[in-house]
Amino acid sequence: MISIDNLKVEFGVKPLFDNVSFVVNDNDRIALMGKNGAGKSTMLKIISGLQEPTSGTVSVSKDTTVGYLPQVMNLQDSTTLHDEVLKAFGDVQRQQQLIERMGRELAERTDYETDSYMQLVHKYTSEQDRFQMMGADNYEAEIERTLTGLGFKRTDFDRPTSEFSGGWRMRIELAKILLRRPDVLLLDEPTNHLDIESIQWLETFIQQSAKAVVLVSHDRTFINNVTNRTIEISCGRIFDYKVKYDEYVMLRMERLEQQRRAYENQQKEIADIKDFIEKFRYKPTKATQVQSRIKQLEKMVPVEIDETDNSALHLKFPPCLRSGDYPVICEGVGKSYGEHRVFADVDMTIKRGEKVAFVGRNGEGKSTLVKCIMNEIDYTGHLKIGHNVQIGYFAQNQAQLLDGEQTIFQTIDNVARGEMRLKVNDLLGAFMFGGETSEKKVKVLSGGERSRLAMIKLLLEPVNLLILDEPTNHLDMPSKDVLKEAIRAFDGTAIIVSHDRDFLDGLVTKVYEFADGKVREHIGGIYDYLRSHNAETIEMSLHASSQSAPAAGKTNVSQTKLSYAEHKERQKSIKKAERAVKDSEDVISRLEARIKELETMMCDPAYASDMKVIGEYTDVKKQLDDEETRWEELSEQYESLLSE
Repeated sequence: MISIDNLKVEFGVKPLFDNVSFVVNDNDRIALMGKNGAGKSTMLKIISGLQEPTSGTVSVSKDTTVGYLPQVMNLQDSTTLHDEVLKAFGDVQRQQQLIERMGRELAERTDYETDSYMQLVHKYTSEQDRFQMMGADNYEAEIERTLTGLGFKRTDFDRPTSEFSGGWRMRIELAKILLRRPDVLLLDEPTNHLDIESIQWLETFIQQSAKAVVLVSHDRTFINNVTNRTIEISCGRIFDYKVKYDEYVMLRMERLEQQRRAYENQQKEIADIKDFIEKFRYKPTKATQVQSRIKQLEKMVPVEIDETDNSALHLKFPPCLRSGDYPVICEGVGKSYGEHRVFADVDMTIKRGEKVAFVGRNGEGKSTLVKCIMNEIDYTGHLKIGHNVQIGYFAQNQAQLLDGEQTIFQTIDNVARGEMRLKVNDLLGAFMFGGETSEKKVKVLSGGERSRLAMIKLLLEPVNLLILDEPTNHLDMPSKDVLKEAIRAFDGTAIIVSHDRDFLDGLVTKVYEFADGKVREHIGGIYDYLRSHNAETIEMSLHASSQSAPAAGKTNVSQTKLSYAEHKERQKSIKKAERAVKDSEDVISRLEARIKELETMMCDPAYASDMKVIGEYTDVKKQLDDEETRWEELSEQYESLLSE
């Protein structure tokens, strides 16, 4: 589908990458890996045609379509959500308008026997067939499925896009790309602005509907679930592994070990050659051999070791005061904006030392409750912060509070204490600020880089209650591992708002679920939370909770918990009902297409009195009526199963 041949990109003295070649085949699900700055986003831009390489070629097969989602884009705010997403079906709408014009012309003309009329009939039939092949009959249903899957509510469809935040507008662009069904999807950090259930919906979409995918992501669970091939960009080259991420990690460790051995052997050989040259440099009888060794040294190609992973760095929080036994207590806490109730009657007690997660769809109140705890906004009810609690709060706006005139190193050196002062460079390297980068001024950093720097600064301050709102959005995997280990070893209490399942797994011991204006407590880790609902996805678990939660807002496990066998049986019934609806839709499409053919034939005077054609037309019309009635019944059964 896409062939990359001998690609070279230069931004400075050293090429970003050189002599890079690989092919993207149909059904390839490729994860692009490499440290920040290795060229992953640049590679996607080049494949999409938005950036030209220094040399080399990118060849795209004829009729291959490409959809590209960048990390940052300029979005237009001139229409509603529905109308903006409808632009994905521009070709379908133009085709529909063409067919309607041709239909009107056929109805108005009476020259049935002319060649031009017959040509119009044939063209009309051909364009109708093409319209059917484009899947035009159900594009409104596709729009609804995709938008709701990405977390939008049906009440959002008529809202202007200008009312949505940047993260939600990125979802709009993602929806448009997915609805176009391109042959190759290029996705640059698609999960950064998605909550857990939307990520899982996107996983299912890619697994079931996508053709070829090339993606950049730091979400380990996501890439493991959707990819079957890993291409690593390192030291200006690529290493192509025909395996998913977890297997790639093991193979990469083996490769690094081989590189280290080759490097050590080469260094020993170089040392031996230099010793020989130094020893016999001034002996005339050895002059020829010395010159030979000098040439050998000049021709030697240095063995490079790939960028090393600093995730083994152990970050320890500085000592702090011991807080009271209960750092956070909520009793009947509620928050509303005018008529809109975000949540009500929240009862929550977080004990000292607990690590808890806030999960739920975007807009359900996770960050709002955090702001209540921080006393940044008003609320109803009682919220008590315990004795001696010192809060360390990380949100995206924390990055804006950094001193732009200081360097990265100065920013961290100013807050580092004790033994961490000796490890500032190692710490910066683990968070992708190693080497000369640490001397950059904060004011020249991107938003993502500032967020990472603010995170490091927070981790070095003496606090006993950490509140982290989406802390992993701008961290690569090694950095996330450093952060996760530090929080796990943290003596204090932590509240983590995150959609990153891999990050939360093994870190939190309690999950608070935000859904339908309520907050429900679940004891256990993130996957215990899923299993407590016998749900394969968080979306299913939230659906189960909203359907069966008692009025008081407390979880009744006996009401919501199905046995594993019952859950599997129900899933089978849902899939069977869904297939039946789809089969019925296919039958209706075929019958409608045949009716159009018969109507076209009856417009021809040669068939005007053909009783066989008229009889078939009557039979097919009846079949269509019966099938539409059947479709309605099947659809009701399907909707009923979903709502149980």
